[in-house]
Amino acid sequence: MIRATSPARAPEVVRAALAGRTGTRWVGVDGLGASGKTTLAARLLAVLPGAVVVHVDDFAAPEVPTWQRDRFVAEVLAPLRAGRPGRYRPADLVTGALGEPVEVPVGVPVVVEGVSATDVRLGVPWDLTLWLDVPEAERRRRVLRRDPPALLERWRTDWWPQEEAYVAAQRPAERADLVVRDDVLPELSEPEGAPAP
Repeated sequence: MIRATSPARAPEVVRAALAGRTGTRWVGVDGLGASGKTTLAARLLAVLPGAVVVHVDDFAAPEVPTWQRDRFVAEVLAPLRAGRPGRYRPADLVTGALGEPVEVPVGVPVVVEGVSATDVRLGVPWDLTLWLDVPEAERRRRVLRRDPPALLERWRTDWWPQEEAYVAAQRPAERADLVVRDDVLPELSEPEGAPAP
């Protein structure tokens, strides 16, 4: 049965759900664009000792309409499942240039956040999956305020159509373990650790 909670309560719910589990633990934070996934993932770090966040956007590229799932599997998922650290180079959303390598250690909570982070084609052995449910008008307001013109064009041509297709095909909200629901999540610019309204 799917549970629902507020953004303020979500970190504690996740902490309790993972209590007593050991080894690499997988937490998927999914939702449509600008629903607060990155903000929530950052808050999970405060309640999950040793946790790391892997951003789906780090596997994006100008020539790919969504993100490079195969690279995530090869560089993060497969090594960790084999008992080895993951290692990847985050890509710049606009240029596609790769940054400095990021290592993902074995045996810690791994929070994967982003649009379609819990895509069933990945084959991640999730311990817990979350879906962030935020009204479309609020999400689009955040996108228009937050992103530069180059990215706004990507929203129109690639990302909005692709995320709608993902929801229609996989219905991720229906298979999530936890739905995080609020009319307005804390702003992305809110100071870390600030209480939710």
